[in-house]
Amino acid sequence: MNGYSFLMGIIGIGIGFAAAYWLKGKIASQRLEAAEEDARRIVENAGRQAETLLKEAQLEAKDKLFKMKSDFDAETMETRAELKKLEKRLIHKEENLDRKHEQFEKRDQQLSVQEKLFQKREEELVQNELKFHDLIEEQKKQLEKISGLTTDQAKELLIRAMENEARYEAAKLIKKIENEAKEEADKKAKKIIATAIQRYSGDFIAERTVSVVQLPNDEMKGRIIGREGRNIRALEAATGIDLIIDDTPEAVILSGFNPVRREVARLSLMRLISDGRIHPARIEDIVKKVGREVDTVIKEAGEQAAFDLGVHGIHPELIKYVGQLKFRTSYAQNVLQHSVEVGFLCGIMASELGLNQKMARRMGLLHDIGKAIDHEVEGPHALIGSRLAKKFNEASTIVHAIAAHHEDVPPSSVYALLVQAADSLSGARPGARKELLENYIKRLEDLERIANSFKGVVNSYAIQAGREIRVIVESSIVSDEETILISKDIVRKIEESLTFPGQIKVMVIRETRAVEYANK
Repeated sequence: MNGYSFLMGIIGIGIGFAAAYWLKGKIASQRLEAAEEDARRIVENAGRQAETLLKEAQLEAKDKLFKMKSDFDAETMETRAELKKLEKRLIHKEENLDRKHEQFEKRDQQLSVQEKLFQKREEELVQNELKFHDLIEEQKKQLEKISGLTTDQAKELLIRAMENEARYEAAKLIKKIENEAKEEADKKAKKIIATAIQRYSGDFIAERTVSVVQLPNDEMKGRIIGREGRNIRALEAATGIDLIIDDTPEAVILSGFNPVRREVARLSLMRLISDGRIHPARIEDIVKKVGREVDTVIKEAGEQAAFDLGVHGIHPELIKYVGQLKFRTSYAQNVLQHSVEVGFLCGIMASELGLNQKMARRMGLLHDIGKAIDHEVEGPHALIGSRLAKKFNEASTIVHAIAAHHEDVPPSSVYALLVQAADSLSGARPGARKELLENYIKRLEDLERIANSFKGVVNSYAIQAGREIRVIVESSIVSDEETILISKDIVRKIEESLTFPGQIKVMVIRETRAVEYANK
């Protein structure tokens, strides 16, 4: 029984498996049919869409083709219109060219006719020229016979007459131009100079080549001299200045041409006197300390001068040289004060002329910088100063103005002339400088000698302290126009022969005097 049940179970399972397999096949078959149906529908739909898209593409292509054809037709019409316009222009130009060609042909014919006429006239002119040449030669021979002069002699007389006439006319023209120029230039120059002088006011210091140190009593002289003169020798050796101890009561004189050393010696001696300890070692120590202090004073003086003028960027070494000018004098005029004054005057005149004020002030301050070392270097202080300025990279315009302010080189810029004018203004004012009497008298004599050396000069007089010379000429020898030429010649010779500060006015005077005597 159990075996039968087991067998029936297996049969049942087999039948179940067979039924399941059949059912699975049935379901798979149904799914396959459904998938095939879907595929057919998809294919049919895709075909219909493809036909639709193809028709749309064909329609769009036809539209684009129609549009392109329309655009092409329009462009073709425009091109045809432009071509017609160009064709008309070309036809018009061709007609113009034809007309011009006809005109040129007519002109060519006319020119040919005129050329033949000109050739005939040229031949006639050549023949006439030959005839005139023969006539001129005959007239020359007749004139030579009548005048008794050869052609060269007549030419020389004619040239001389023309030269005199040209000289006369030139003198008249020069006089006219000078009068017109002076009227304007004098007003402008006087205004600029007066403005510069009025706007500047400075202090002036008179210095000499000796310094005097006051002593508390005459016993101090012995202490300064020291045992067997060792103190005074040590002081002279340390400072390079000579000490003069004479009968002057309560005073010692320091003598030397180097003002910086003289100032160091003066301050050192005053400090030794106040300290009371005077011996060689102490002297050397004090002189070194005072030397450093004076160097500081020199630097501060240079910086102050540059600050007062508003000049910046000067090399520190050049500032020291500027400060040394505080202890230098020229004809009893302090050189630093003079340089500052020249700087102010240059700046004022430059502003009146519309030039660079700072550059003008800078070259005015540095124009006498060569005097700081002219006792150590050979040559004029202007050239020494220009080399010094160039060494410390000053501008070429400033270097040239320094070199040219005493005509050591010809001035080639307005700034150089400004420095000359300001230097003359500062040095030539009354009381600014001192001049030896012998040199002063010799300069006056030289001025009169130069003026008297010219033909027609009767006498000459140097006046205004040599700033002006008046020349009297003979009226029968010199004409009014020739006085201008004589004045220019005298000025030229004075500039070549003499050295002088500022300027010298040359006035040539010509007068006609009628003298008669009444007798009884």
